Amino acid sequence: MVGTSAPAGIAGAPFRFMLGATVLCFSGYALLLPVVPLWAERGGSGAFGSGATTAVLMATTVATQLAVPWLLVRIGHRWVLAAGSVLLGAPTPFLALSADLAPVLALSALRGVGFGLATVAGSALVAELVPREQHGRAAGRYGLAVGVPQLVLLAAGVAVVDRFGFTAVFVVAGAGPVLGALLVPGIRMSGATVPTTAGPPPRPPVRSALTPVLAMLTCSISQGGLITFLPLAVPDAGLLVPGALLGTAAGSLLGRLVAGELVDRRGWGGRLLVPGMLLTAAGLMAEVVSLGAGAGALVVIGAVAVGFGFGMVQNDSLTVLFAAFGSGGYGAASAVWNIAYDAGTGVGALGLGAVAEPFGYSAAFGAAAVLLGVGVVVARARPGAATGRP
Repeated sequence: MVGTSAPAGIAGAPFRFMLGATVLCFSGYALLLPVVPLWAERGGSGAFGSGATTAVLMATTVATQLAVPWLLVRIGHRWVLAAGSVLLGAPTPFLALSADLAPVLALSALRGVGFGLATVAGSALVAELVPREQHGRAAGRYGLAVGVPQLVLLAAGVAVVDRFGFTAVFVVAGAGPVLGALLVPGIRMSGATVPTTAGPPPRPPVRSALTPVLAMLTCSISQGGLITFLPLAVPDAGLLVPGALLGTAAGSLLGRLVAGELVDRRGWGGRLLVPGMLLTAAGLMAEVVSLGAGAGALVVIGAVAVGFGFGMVQNDSLTVLFAAFGSGGYGAASAVWNIAYDAGTGVGALGLGAVAEPFGYSAAFGAAAVLLGVGVVVARARPGAATGRP
């Protein structure tokens, strides 16, 4: 690394501008995550086709994320974040032109490119803009910027569609990320965060990344399936589904904040992965029981548990990966983390949709819980997995 100036830290203006851009970017993402599958269903798609909209979004997101560490070195974090925000938002209003599956999938793919750019650049900036001893709390605040839009808008999207229609939602969801791009010039990076070479970042030991990536994948599959299919599994339930979506977003937000404090102040980095996976599995089983009993308050309780468990895993896994890759590889660590997150979301939407089509939504949620259980067994079977330390 070159330069003598230190990162400004979590109280600095660059970090705050990054958080503001993140809030606006994720507003456009969160608002549509449960809405686009409903739009595709209106166009005649079944559960599999509706789930494919999220799967395609995540597939192009992941494909893009593979190239982002290279782009970060060559054109810089700010340009990548701004370009991603515009690509995520600008195509969104065109969804209103047709509910047929083909154009919806095409626009979802384009938005996925933007989301892939923005997510890797944003989470890499978490490490680049603050000193290492603040990584846990910085990741928690980044989780706040990611979680607040989901806390409000995952539930609001379905409710606003019922009140104002799909077109209004598409226009608002498109405006947020584009406005976020206007904040990017305020993210001024210190000389200490500029890489000295354009070569590839150092490669961490594979074993250091296995447990956090496994935890992210299994939890993301679970939450991705829950968010995509809960509105379809509990139709005409009044405020129950918006309440559950609000609950999973709130749980995720709280889980990330709690984990950030425990990582920085208690030194528990890596120790929260397995507990987070177990809590996520318990939440899914609560959903299975609730659907079998005709839904009810347990739908909300289970969603909160899924969100809190996944929130713990999100924060802890990100800090573990930053440590494993080192200061020269924050972009690569961010890409690995985001790929695990978004690939899991896509697999959850498509794979659990394939289970739900013939067997029902209870079977889909139960399959995700079993997958988490297998993940816990594999993680604990690895040497050192009990603490999750690299």
